[in-house]
Amino acid sequence: MTVRYEELVNVFIEKLMKKGVDEKEAAICATLMAQNSLDGVYSHGVNRFARVIDYIDKGYIDPKARPEKIAAIGSFERWDGKLALGPNNAAKAMDRAIEIAREQGIGIVAIRNTNHWMRGGSYGWQAVDNGMIGICWTNTMPNMPAWGAKDNRIGNNPFVLAVPRENGEHVVVDTAMSQFSYGKLEMMALENKELPVYGGYDEEGKLSRDPGSIFKTRRVLPIGFWKGSGLSILLDLIASILSDGNCVSDVGTKKAEYGLSQVLIAIDPKCGKDSYNSALVERIIESVTSSIPSEEGHEVRYPGQNSIRTRRKNLENGIPVVDSIWERILSL
Repeated sequence: MTVRYEELVNVFIEKLMKKGVDEKEAAICATLMAQNSLDGVYSHGVNRFARVIDYIDKGYIDPKARPEKIAAIGSFERWDGKLALGPNNAAKAMDRAIEIAREQGIGIVAIRNTNHWMRGGSYGWQAVDNGMIGICWTNTMPNMPAWGAKDNRIGNNPFVLAVPRENGEHVVVDTAMSQFSYGKLEMMALENKELPVYGGYDEEGKLSRDPGSIFKTRRVLPIGFWKGSGLSILLDLIASILSDGNCVSDVGTKKAEYGLSQVLIAIDPKCGKDSYNSALVERIIESVTSSIPSEEGHEVRYPGQNSIRTRRKNLENGIPVVDSIWERILSL
C-alpha cells in the first residue's frame, strides 16, 4: 500500500501528542520521520515509528524534555539532551551549529544523553539546505564486533558528510560503519531480498548475504573490514569525549539503546571569501557521474542523488508502507 506524505505526518503528530508530546515538538519529530520515508529510508521512518512510541512508554524517551546548553567555548557548545526525542535534539543541535557557523565560520555542538536520531542524513540535509557543509555522527549500542572479534563491543556509529549545491540537489553521504545498517537488514529481510554483497556472518560463522541470518547473529561486517572497525572506535571516542557523555560500552549496560552521544558540525563553505566556489562542486560531480559504467545500462551516481529521485517519486505516487506496519501504527 501507499500513504501520502501529508497523511503520514498528521498520523505521527496525532500519536505523539497522545503520548504527551506538545504539538510543536510532535510536528518536528513527525516531519523528520516522514521525510525519512519520503526519501526511501523506510527503516528509519514509518518502520521505526512504533518503537519510538514504545520507548516513550518505557521511559527511555521523555516526551516533555528539552535539550539544555551546559558549556560553551569559542565555536564549540556542549548540550545535555535530557533524553528528549532524538530527532528533535539532533535538529536543534544542528540549528545551533549553523547559527555559530554564520558568525564564526564553523559551529560544533556535542550533545549527550540523547536518543536515536533516526536517519543521520536528515541533519546533513539540514546543513546544506542552509548553505552549510555538514558533518555529524552518533554512537550506538554495541552492535558490531571489532575486527578480529566475535562478540559485539563497538557500534555501527553512523557518519554523515554533506556539501551544498546551488540547485538544491546536494551531495550527502550517510553511512553506518557496518556494511549494512540494522535498519537496512530489517528492510531487506521484510522484502525477502538477498544482500548484494556480504553483510555479516551467519550462525555457522560464515560470511553471508542473507539479511535474516545476519540479523539473528548480530555479527555485522564493518565497512572496509579493519578500516570500518577503526573508524567506529574513533567516532565513539570523539563523541563521548566532546559531549562528556556515554560511550558505546556505557550504552551497552542499559536495557535499550538510549542515552547516546552525538556531534553535529556546520562549516561555512565560503571559508572567509565573498562567495562559495560552486563551480568546483559541479566540476567534481560532472567528473564522477560521467564515468564509464562497469555494467551496460547502469549509471554512476553521486551520493544523495538517489534520495532526491525517490523523494520526487514518493511525493507523486505516495510512500510505500508495509500493510501490517501501518495497521500497527494506526492502532497505537
